[in-house]
Amino acid sequence: MKAGNDIRTHTYTDSEREEEEKRLRRLQRIVGLCLSLIAQSSISMEEAERLAAGARSHALRLFPGKEATFEMIYAPRFRRLIAEKFGLH
Repeated sequence: MKAGNDIRTHTYTDSEREEEEKRLRRLQRIVGLCLSLIAQSSISMEEAERLAAGARSHALRLFPGKEATFEMIYAPRFRRLIAEKFGLH
């Protein structure tokens, strides 16, 4: 094994690509719904945090091992919205 340069590539079949795109669309809908609920409803901060945690859990079920990706892409959106809604600046 080469140190540092071991990049494994995987050529996706059409069905694998379609399945991944389907899972991604599902995740995007879940995140969008959770963000909308947080922004537009009169829920508590604890409930908002539970929605964010639920979205994260679902994301990791759809994409196992991608915790860092969720933390980089979606977690900041949840943190920013919760901070704005509950005046945590």
